[in-house]
Amino acid sequence: MTFDIYIDYLYHLNQGPDAHMAMRRPETGRQVAMRQSKEVAAQTRERILKTASRAYRRRGIAGIGLAELMAEAGLTHGGFYKHFPSKDALAAEAIAHALDETRRTLERAVAAAAPGARLAALIDSYLTPVHRDRPDRGCALAALGTEAAHGAPSVRAALADGFARLAGLAAEQMADAALPLREAKGQALVSALVGTLMLSRTLPDRGQSDAMLTRSRDTLLAAFGGEGGAAASVPGAPASG
Repeated sequence: MTFDIYIDYLYHLNQGPDAHMAMRRPETGRQVAMRQSKEVAAQTRERILKTASRAYRRRGIAGIGLAELMAEAGLTHGGFYKHFPSKDALAAEAIAHALDETRRTLERAVAAAAPGARLAALIDSYLTPVHRDRPDRGCALAALGTEAAHGAPSVRAALADGFARLAGLAAEQMADAALPLREAKGQALVSALVGTLMLSRTLPDRGQSDAMLTRSRDTLLAAFGGEGGAAASVPGAPASG
């Protein structure tokens, strides 16, 4: 290295990390290919995860095999094990992904509600005919709880963690001052929401199912400290009848 080049190097080095980074050599073709390969692999993994999350909620974990699942994702069966070590590992991540979706949906409903109507917003967002009719986009606790209870420890752990997060969100909307009481009531409320949704899907008569959702909503609001009329101001709240 000549003296002039060395001085120029020191000058750019002193301009800060950005200038120093700018002096790095451009990526080689192999480096570009490796980076793109990693990006494609991450995208493929995400596609499998999202497909599984919806398929398992729609058909059950045992209701769809890996070959059919990969085909639904537009991929070949042979590529599965490049992304997940086992079906149980995929199921655990798919459940966690689904419950994250549910929590975010409820968080948005709560954030959009006026103070004093947030508990009603959470309940109304969960106990809807749309949620009942679209298990593939709904709560994994209601869609998979019974089946997953007999699954691998990782699957049960994903359910338990998702339940705890939903119960925590519900507890935050409780008026009780004592944290242990709020936590207990949050767990009880989520348990009641999940059970109601599961049972509403078993009723063959749609009118009876709708009535179960509405009556359970009113009962839960009364039991957990919400005001009976608060939900009237929540957009998208199911009509009472």
